[in-house]
Amino acid sequence: MKTVRIEKVTDTVREMCMEVNYQLSSDMCKVFENARSTEVSPLGRQILDQLAQNLEIASKDRIPICQDTGMAVVFLEIGQDVHFEGGSLEDAVNEGVRMGYVDGYLRKSVVRDPLIRENTGDNTPAVIHYRIVPGDKVKITVAPKGFGSENMSRVFMLKPADGMEGVKNAVLTAVKDAGPNACPPMVVGVGIGGTFEKCALMAKQALTRPAGSHSAVPYVKEMEEELLERINRTGIGPGGLGGSTTALAVNINTYPTHIAGLPVAVNICCHVNRHTVREL
Repeated sequence: MKTVRIEKVTDTVREMCMEVNYQLSSDMCKVFENARSTEVSPLGRQILDQLAQNLEIASKDRIPICQDTGMAVVFLEIGQDVHFEGGSLEDAVNEGVRMGYVDGYLRKSVVRDPLIRENTGDNTPAVIHYRIVPGDKVKITVAPKGFGSENMSRVFMLKPADGMEGVKNAVLTAVKDAGPNACPPMVVGVGIGGTFEKCALMAKQALTRPAGSHSAVPYVKEMEEELLERINRTGIGPGGLGGSTTALAVNINTYPTHIAGLPVAVNICCHVNRHTVREL
């Protein structure tokens, strides 16, 4: 049995919240630079160059990449042989988010009640997802989600007869409807299968998978590659101003589902696609 002090969780989440808002992850740097070298539209290249300059300033001066520093989404994979000591795990995560957003001078965007709309003042509470796994490690993924792209999310409850083409059409519909509102070039997370809520969670998790990687399932990998190509043929382009780079990656997760259903969720993220991972 491994013991993890709650204070370690808080300190780690605090650091991650600031890091992820100042510094583009290495996987996103790679696909972004590739887009700059392959974009065919002069205006599209100009937009990408401006975004690159913004990324450089944010990293050097430790200021937010985007004014919307998002609602903190935290995935915890907890080894079943881990024991937490010193307090509540959920309180520890939220304290880390609070400290990160206050100490890092990040925008506080969370309201206490969805209808009364009173700001909590510290960007808490986070949205926390827990998963118990074998082992004695704790894997923490922090993925703040801005709502320009989050508002473009879609869930499609397709019929089984819609099949693979129905899934592809659903993803393309979501992307086309999002247009410039998701701050392209975007990363497209897709969840296929499970239930209404499971496919949405898979789509969100898909965004945290390294951009440029692919599913280990051959037909899913082919779908990812085909959809990326088709999305980039829509002409939406960087900033929605036209070009050959509308998406930087398409990541798809799948799960078993009911004989009567084919749930599909699409969760779109902007070119920053903030995510960072640490292990305790």
